[in-house]
Amino acid sequence: MSTVAGSHAFEFVGDARQRTLTPLRWITGKPHPSGNFNYRSGPMVSISFRGLLMSQLVWVCLAAPLFAEESDSQRGAAALVALREYLSEAREQRAPLVEQAFAAQPLSRSVASQVRDLLWKDHVAFIRRTRQQEMQAKRIEVGKHALRFDYKIFGDKPAKGRSLYISMHGGGGTTQAVNDQQWENQKRLYRPKEGVYLAPRAPTNTWNLWHQGHIDPLFDRLISNLIVFEQVDPNRVYLMGYSAGGDGVYQLAPRMADRWAAAAMMAGHPNEASPLSLRNIGFTLHMGELDKAYNRNGVARQWQERLAKLKEDDPQGYAHEVQLHKGKGHWMDRQDAVAVPWMARFRRNPVPQRVVWHQDDVTHLASYWLAVPETAKARALVVADRVDQRVTLTSSDVQRVTVRLDDRMVNLDDKVVIEGNGEMVFEGQLSRSVANLAASLAAREDPGLMFSAAVTVELR
Repeated sequence: MSTVAGSHAFEFVGDARQRTLTPLRWITGKPHPSGNFNYRSGPMVSISFRGLLMSQLVWVCLAAPLFAEESDSQRGAAALVALREYLSEAREQRAPLVEQAFAAQPLSRSVASQVRDLLWKDHVAFIRRTRQQEMQAKRIEVGKHALRFDYKIFGDKPAKGRSLYISMHGGGGTTQAVNDQQWENQKRLYRPKEGVYLAPRAPTNTWNLWHQGHIDPLFDRLISNLIVFEQVDPNRVYLMGYSAGGDGVYQLAPRMADRWAAAAMMAGHPNEASPLSLRNIGFTLHMGELDKAYNRNGVARQWQERLAKLKEDDPQGYAHEVQLHKGKGHWMDRQDAVAVPWMARFRRNPVPQRVVWHQDDVTHLASYWLAVPETAKARALVVADRVDQRVTLTSSDVQRVTVRLDDRMVNLDDKVVIEGNGEMVFEGQLSRSVANLAASLAAREDPGLMFSAAVTVELR
């Protein structure tokens, strides 16, 4: 089963100007839905990007003198003016953004920042208008499944926004009444010093209630809503769960890693989950020393060893803490509550220098600043490293990867080099654009995961 983190309302479009890229060859004229134009290694050619309507090309030609006269700091100023006019119209009356010529125009760093702010403000207004009812009902729907939830707010709101703790209940393959009671227990199980403490009710009553494929888009929407309606800081979102909820943490923490600052697993079992994608979040594991059912305590010790080895091999990543509580069985008498302040120490970095992205059987199209086509394979692995102006990709079972970039990560006014599996796959300057910012916002609904530039490369 495959899940998509948000809906793609836009496609990326590239620079409308002609450009010579070395030593690259254009693959296809259609922009990829999760990135910019596609490239592969090959001889040097001059590329004229296609896809704009004839009227758009006329607009670009007429505007060329204006853009030529712009200073570097004001590059794209005309596009900014056009965007403001576009956003002033009601959403229902707007033509698709990619059909607007200004969406492809190169932007300066300062103009791109203003575009980002305008698009985010417009997004917030849209969410407030269209999702207020579901927030009041405390019930959201995505596809065929509905997620009920309840939450309490603790402490004063920090300047950068509240923390969010998503706390998943136990139960599993039992009756609705038992799972409902587990949900009620979870609502009052933990109390953070500050933040929104939210307990969702699993949509099903199955044994795997928290790690089926429908959970991911439901949680994406839940987080998006809380960012807007409760001013949650997207860099301080935490995942936790007990028993069957702990099973969910084992699964969801790695496969949705770019959403979390940290995660806490209590008294669960991982099944086939892998810890590889936990590289950039804090992960704490709490288990009763005597919790022998399904070999939970034994598996916890195995994960303790695996996390320690990952940390040894990659000292800058895999922050973790594992506690097996002495004399405790499946119920740890709330000793596991120490996980809450432990998680609160962590903030998400949405643009880490290294990304380890290991797909689960429920696959995703994006993680941090990487994206893949809809044909993502289960268990596929991509490792991306970013140092100065160079990105290095290493992959297995992945042929195309979209690299999303912005000025937090590289100097977009200079050349960017991308290597894939030991070969040069891209070398050139990327342009910031309205289209790239809008597309990444539409896909993720997260201000930290908006990117002004992108390029899709082919790996061999």
